[in-house]
Amino acid sequence: MSRGGRDKDRDDDPERRCIATGEVQPKRGLIRFVIGPDGQVVPDLAEKLPGRGIWVAADKAALNKAVTKGLFSRAAKAPVQAAPDLADLVEAGVARRLVDLVSLTRKAGRAVAGFEKVKGWLAEGRAKVLLQASDGSERGKGKLWTPTGGRWFGCMTASELGLSFGRSHVIHGALAKGGLTDKVILEAGRLTGLRGHDDGNTAVGKE
Repeated sequence: MSRGGRDKDRDDDPERRCIATGEVQPKRGLIRFVIGPDGQVVPDLAEKLPGRGIWVAADKAALNKAVTKGLFSRAAKAPVQAAPDLADLVEAGVARRLVDLVSLTRKAGRAVAGFEKVKGWLAEGRAKVLLQASDGSERGKGKLWTPTGGRWFGCMTASELGLSFGRSHVIHGALAKGGLTDKVILEAGRLTGLRGHDDGNTAVGKE
């Protein structure tokens, strides 16, 4: 399993080449960009905007390199403009998408928050994903474990998790299998890369 909980053996994943690293990898680990009518580089986080896609790894160093080295212009074969803070804008956008997805999962009755509820779901085998706040207590987080065959992510802050669950802050959350959970895994993997987390888990039994 690679960084962010992504499977290495998903050979069915479409692949794209990152313009910053030159590496070809599954597009789930990349961010798509298009060039707007005004020549501006536009992040296409939902991958639905028209136009030829330009792909960059979900990594701040790669994004900053693409901006500072003029790699978007080279890929587009035309002069284009990329915001100096493009990496920060992409990180904020992915974080918003992740907050919204977890919120929708909660509203569908497929997510719980709070240590005891999360522990219960883990013990019952109901959890597919364990979410723990990056700024939460390591001691507390270490008392929970990654779901068997599931995923763990620690890329969200307590306030971001709180927004997802309609609270001021949340340290522990769990998502059931199905529904939007696969999309949460995708966006959480991207946010993990953008924030430089290696997902070195304090939770017991992380895969």
